Amino acid sequence: MKQYLLALTIACAGFLGQTKAQTVSQTDMENIYETVKTPYKYGLVLTPDANDKKLDCPTVFLKGKKWFMTYLVFNGRGYETWLAKSKNLLDWQPVGKLMSFTDSVNWDGSQKAGYIGLLDAKWNGSYKAKKYDGKYWMPYFGGSVSGYEAGLLSIGLASTDKGPTTIHEWQRTQKPIFTSLDKNVSWWENKKQFKPTLIEDKDGKTGYKFLLYYNAVGDTAENNPKTRWFERIGVAGSNDLKTWERFYKEPVVHHRRGITGDPVFQKIGDIWVMFYFGAFWDNRLNESFNRFAASYDMVNWTDWNGNDLIKSTPDSYDEKYAHKSFVVKHKGITYHFYCGVNKHDQRGIAVATSKDLGKSKVSFVTPDAKPSKVK
Repeated sequence: MKQYLLALTIACAGFLGQTKAQTVSQTDMENIYETVKTPYKYGLVLTPDANDKKLDCPTVFLKGKKWFMTYLVFNGRGYETWLAKSKNLLDWQPVGKLMSFTDSVNWDGSQKAGYIGLLDAKWNGSYKAKKYDGKYWMPYFGGSVSGYEAGLLSIGLASTDKGPTTIHEWQRTQKPIFTSLDKNVSWWENKKQFKPTLIEDKDGKTGYKFLLYYNAVGDTAENNPKTRWFERIGVAGSNDLKTWERFYKEPVVHHRRGITGDPVFQKIGDIWVMFYFGAFWDNRLNESFNRFAASYDMVNWTDWNGNDLIKSTPDSYDEKYAHKSFVVKHKGITYHFYCGVNKHDQRGIAVATSKDLGKSKVSFVTPDAKPSKVK
């Protein structure tokens, strides 16, 4: 009986400790904000080569002494995944495609939006892509219908043993690993699935070796088809990148209205930080902005309630939308890459920094005016 009571006491203590750890303190949240904030907008670092193309969703990593960025290009048919390179995180040069359009009978023939996976998530760390089973990995969302995020969008997994910076077509799953048509699909993801981010749970906090976070569209909480578009962020787990489980049925970060999407991660000390973008919330119906949440256990997330990390600037290259984060700290400077959209709906990759580095010389060429100035 005494042994039973002792075991019960230990179990209860563990549960209470876990419960306490579910919420990150306001002090820690404020410290994170001060650590990651980037008040200086440097400007655009990648722009489309024609007005009908849009660049989107940067993912930055280091290979050798060079920086690389996977990003998306939309040219009217759908998304393809490209690669760019840089020596200094400011001057970027496109080098080629990693996932291209294929025969439209494929489930992902007209949409292949990829994001390099298993990056070193340590803040101010190596930012290198890691191998598993002798390969590099890239989750992506794909679809067969032409158009801007049109039709059924599902999540697949691509891999390569040639290296993440070699320009070639990555090998893709013949079928998606997650789709909104799955029998066990959750309510919040039963319409479309979007950006997946693949990270490693080194400490086994969730019971899985690998975690896949992604945002998706599903039924509203009120199940009212007339409400605005909803996107929420959820998580799934795997131990071998082959068998996946939706082990947590509810979204892990969401808001009452609008979009909560595109999660990316850094671990600062013992706290996981999820950078994400919000858009069209109740009190900000025409805005998009980058924010963050934090967690000790990778499932229970505390949302930041202070200032945005990135938001639009009037009369500039990101005056319409400023969203979709990727954050890097290197040699004492924090770089916050994001997608900037101007009033002409031109879309490029921008960066803001923690130190004033001056102004970029790159800007959109507007259809009806002289090149706009970076402010």
